[in-house]
Amino acid sequence: MLRYVTTNAGKVREATEYLGDDGVTQFDFDYTEIQSDDLGAIAAHGAREAHREAGEPVLVDDAGLFVEALAGFPGPYSSYVEDTLGVERVWRLAEAEEDRRASFRCVLAYCDGEPFRASPDPIDRDDRAAAAAAGADPNAEEAEPLPVKLFEGAVRGTLVPPRGEGGFGYDPIFEHDGATMAEMSTERKNAVSHRGRALAKFGEWYRERRAVS
Repeated sequence: MLRYVTTNAGKVREATEYLGDDGVTQFDFDYTEIQSDDLGAIAAHGAREAHREAGEPVLVDDAGLFVEALAGFPGPYSSYVEDTLGVERVWRLAEAEEDRRASFRCVLAYCDGEPFRASPDPIDRDDRAAAAAAGADPNAEEAEPLPVKLFEGAVRGTLVPPRGEGGFGYDPIFEHDGATMAEMSTERKNAVSHRGRALAKFGEWYRERRAVS
């Protein structure tokens, strides 16, 4: 059974659309979210911690809004910025810029405690640096990170004044193909979303992995 580490049941439903009957359940686990400019490092650290807690295959995601004219801000700090500054303030920052291009990005991190035929994720070094900065024992288990497989998805768009009643987070100010994410139906949003694109890649790989296991 695959455990999707999230408090959002909607993410589990979306994952089920891509994984079908492969079995996905919600795992409400408050893993340590390290401070990093890299979504992959954050998700991989969470996946390793969640797997050690659950003892079963886990999937963790981390996502953010990256505004080109703001050097990628708010990026991995999107949730914190939404809670502290608010979505409309982010729009006002972007409004002052001539270039309002942005992208939603998502990284899924999978860990089941077993090695992969492909190389482990390329961010072990970042994880070790984060552990050292946090004062972790270099002889502890975290010094040899569990293999993690990463899957990335992104959708490009433009920031616009808030429109739409649906969605959540930055959806009202992110326009893709003529509509904001908040104006899209759930089906249309899932079809183009950064998380959906990452899930599509993961689903294809995961079915192959299960077939040979």
